Amino acid sequence: MSPKGGRTVRVILLRHGQVAHHRSDVGLTDLGVAQSEAAGRWFAEQGVEIECLLSGETARTLDTATAFAAGYRGVAGSPELPEPVVGFALRNPDLYLGGHRVNIAEGAEAIAAQAPGISPEDVVSSPFFGKLISAEERVGYWLEHPNPPGEDAHAVAWRVVSFVRSLGDGAGRAGATVVAITHSPVLRAVRLGFENVYTREPPFLHGFSLIAGRTGDITFSLFETDTGDIPATSKPGPGLEES
Repeated sequence: MSPKGGRTVRVILLRHGQVAHHRSDVGLTDLGVAQSEAAGRWFAEQGVEIECLLSGETARTLDTATAFAAGYRGVAGSPELPEPVVGFALRNPDLYLGGHRVNIAEGAEAIAAQAPGISPEDVVSSPFFGKLISAEERVGYWLEHPNPPGEDAHAVAWRVVSFVRSLGDGAGRAGATVVAITHSPVLRAVRLGFENVYTREPPFLHGFSLIAGRTGDITFSLFETDTGDIPATSKPGPGLEES
């Protein structure tokens, strides 16, 4: 966004709903769907007009956006909500193994499955991924690594900042709200970039509010969604909660 152009836009970055594990690209659990629908209802009940609903391209973020939209539209008199669309910038960190892009996952088998021609033994022998799979907190290991094989936390934070600023380009209502469903590593990198705060994963359907002004400056704050009786803080089993 140019310093003298564009418009003010508020982007609310939210973590996806609950999943059973992170060993593969799985959709939401029943609780995750309920969390997402409850979040959508809450936004509608608050009268938040959403200009655009975005998600990553994983099953869990797509499912979250679909359920969020259903909850939002289920509130009588809710503002019109466009269909969810995929936002490329909301993807997990770009990490590479054997020339293939892979996501942070639990175990050598899960990572090897994303990289044709790579075996679990290759993953174990990799300087970065071998330590990643044995780390107590995998996303934390990536966040603090100075030279991962791909994007580091600073690069992901800058990717999101550039994306948020770009949403002010073109026609549209000043002060419009965009809701973006993404992943824990992205959210944690963004907070590290803005506040230099290392944090564990945020609760499901919680995240941050980024307000991009006409000058290109961005205001950062925590954002908590009220999901009522649906426990947004619920997490999957031990060791599977990071992304």
